[in-house]
Amino acid sequence: MLAAVVALPACQRAAYQPQAQLPATTAVTVTAAQAADPKVEAVVAPYRQKVKEQMDEVIGTAPTAIRKNNGESPLANFTADILRERAGTALGQPIDLGVMTNGGLRAELPAGNITVGSVFELMPFENELVVLDAPGPVVQQMFDYAARVKMALAGATYTATTDGKPTDIRIGGKPFDASRTYTIAISDYLAGGGDQLTFFKPIKPRTTGVLVRSAINDHIRQLTKAGKPVEAKVEGRVKVLQ
Repeated sequence: MLAAVVALPACQRAAYQPQAQLPATTAVTVTAAQAADPKVEAVVAPYRQKVKEQMDEVIGTAPTAIRKNNGESPLANFTADILRERAGTALGQPIDLGVMTNGGLRAELPAGNITVGSVFELMPFENELVVLDAPGPVVQQMFDYAARVKMALAGATYTATTDGKPTDIRIGGKPFDASRTYTIAISDYLAGGGDQLTFFKPIKPRTTGVLVRSAINDHIRQLTKAGKPVEAKVEGRVKVLQ
């Protein structure tokens, strides 16, 4: 994007008075039936083809579709794990938790070939992976939120009561300690209070310089390079009392 900076004199100018007289109606209705401009098409076609080739690149293979659903889901587990692992690599330290809500996942990963386009459909946003240093009371609020919708988190397990309260919270296999600070890998959108995670807003995030979409793309490529399929499953991270 190009930006032009114009220096204005200190004095205030008079309001601009337009001179040109335009017809009352200038809008032209554009429909699918309208013929394309051959000159424009000639310019656009090579770029369209290049983008298509990039989006069609196969980066992995999934034996079965990886889907999201209410409660703990294979897709949310898969992405939250990727965020936690990649954040740890980016910052050079272990990360306690990874968080991804269903609202941030816009498509499933299909069975069979997974392409670059598949990942764009899953994560069409330019969200960055960030890390929050969350004090115990905020982490408690996060589990309170999670238990209401039976949402799983990477690096933790808990039990949700029949009235949507979290109990037996364990992080890294150890009982939750409300007196300490935990690190959370999350998207900048969620860190800013998206999907009603407003309790995170007061915490200044640490940036990684990595897009969430890039982290997912890179992880799938690494699996393929290692000769592994792309798989995910429900692991019992959330136990729901009946």
